[in-house]
Amino acid sequence: MATVDTSLPAEPTGAAAALAEAHAQPHALKLYGGWFCPYVQRAWITLVEKAISHQYIEINPYNKDPSFLALNPRGLVPTLAVSVGDGEKKPLYESTVVCEYLDEQFDSEQNGERLLSGGPYERARARLWIDHITGKIIPGFYKLLQHTPNKAYSLDDARAELHKNIRSFVNEMATEGPWFLGHTFSMVDIMLAPWAKRLWLIDHYKTGGTGVPESGEGDETWDRWNAWFDAIVERPSVKATWSADERYMLAYKRYAEDTTNSEVAQATREGRRLP
Repeated sequence: MATVDTSLPAEPTGAAAALAEAHAQPHALKLYGGWFCPYVQRAWITLVEKAISHQYIEINPYNKDPSFLALNPRGLVPTLAVSVGDGEKKPLYESTVVCEYLDEQFDSEQNGERLLSGGPYERARARLWIDHITGKIIPGFYKLLQHTPNKAYSLDDARAELHKNIRSFVNEMATEGPWFLGHTFSMVDIMLAPWAKRLWLIDHYKTGGTGVPESGEGDETWDRWNAWFDAIVERPSVKATWSADERYMLAYKRYAEDTTNSEVAQATREGRRLP
């Protein structure tokens, strides 16, 4: 039976530790996060990409501070505390909402280009493929990672499903890369980056790994995927928000064994849309 393991280390390491330390001082804009959480990494990457001043506050998922729960009783990360009206702090949560808020609110020259840009059609199309990432690719990641021999589906079934949904995504990419939109890095890239960075965990824990062909060994779709993948895992904002690899091996071992009782894991077991 799945249980909650509270042994997860409570602080970031490596590059992420340095980034957290650099943003440890009090600030009106506060990001409450967890180093291990890919949804938090979405928000953190957005803050880095747009050079937004903020305070980063690490939340222990098993011992949440009462002041954090007072701000957001649901206890979700990422939570962004923003000042509204007379300076009262209000919470925003759900990673896509947080990232779009940051992109819209911080729109000066010093914050660079908008990450969700273009006209109404271009923004709507980007949101369609962000929804595909959230509703298809990410659940496929967990379904493959959480496979155990007693599942009703096989490891090959889960791998084929993930491949199908990645290929649909890649077929909508600009022909020339490396990014989804071509030469422009965008919100679409950010939304998938944390899980792309974690794909090696499937290679580590599952026989046959992701099964994605190396460049030159598959077809043009996989070559285009590999060009995007190589660029995203080396993106400075992605690397800056990453802890030591061995920490992720520890955190995701419970997913690989299907023993974690996180909301994401439960939804994956039950075939529900991820929270």
